[in-house]
Amino acid sequence: MLRIAVPNKGSLAETASEMLSEAGYIGRRDPKDLHVIDPQNEVEFFYLRPKDIATYVGSGALDVGITGRDLLLDARMPGAREIEALGFGDSTFRFAGPPSRFATIKDLEGMRVATAYPGLVDGFLDEHGVAVDLVPLDGAVESAVRLGVADAVADVVSTGTTLRQAGLEIFGPVILESEAVLVTGPADVEGTDTLLRRLRGVMVARRYVMVDYDLPARLVDDAVAIAPGIESPTIAPLRDPEWVAVRVMVPRKGVNQVMDALYAIGARAILVTAIHNARL
Repeated sequence: MLRIAVPNKGSLAETASEMLSEAGYIGRRDPKDLHVIDPQNEVEFFYLRPKDIATYVGSGALDVGITGRDLLLDARMPGAREIEALGFGDSTFRFAGPPSRFATIKDLEGMRVATAYPGLVDGFLDEHGVAVDLVPLDGAVESAVRLGVADAVADVVSTGTTLRQAGLEIFGPVILESEAVLVTGPADVEGTDTLLRRLRGVMVARRYVMVDYDLPARLVDDAVAIAPGIESPTIAPLRDPEWVAVRVMVPRKGVNQVMDALYAIGARAILVTAIHNARL
């Protein structure tokens, strides 16, 4: 059986479980369950702390897992590697310090930097040739400067509001653009390709919808220019030889603008339906 590590809590847990369910796997019914067997799909799920997943997978104890790219890099586990970005759990890591004190990361040389991701930050600073004294913290990193335990911080940034409220300003380059990723261990394990194909199908279904419409045949080229699809639209004749039926996959984001444009050139009976899964 393929042994899969899944986040048991945190920001990644719910969406990861939803994706696996949409991919056709059996999930846990009780949030306290730490181990679930899906005999039909020949997989076992192990629900673990997101921060530990790269360690379990990289050591070969488990075959694949879902975790954050930030957590994967922070673990510094040689055997664990990213094989697919999963399109959720986005986060950005930046440096922040007292206003006007730091301009570039070179200004951090010899300073104390607080972070909940010491492996990630240490690796980034090593690449840039900057030596600092890292202060590992589990949370409330933005308070470290005010409380006098650090000169600067390296933390997740969304709008920057939390850092500004703590009297800090962002400086230097982006440390990392992170998101949820599928990670695998040192060995290729049977069943991983099937899992990956299914998850890709779920991601396609979440990003696209199916649009069906009727159109005067003479306008097909104009319609295809508006909505070309992933490969090309499916076009079928109607009883009226001057009209055709068109089916095409369109990105979910912006579908209303596509419908407006198609209607404007003469398309009618425009219908949009959700895609529950796909194999492309």
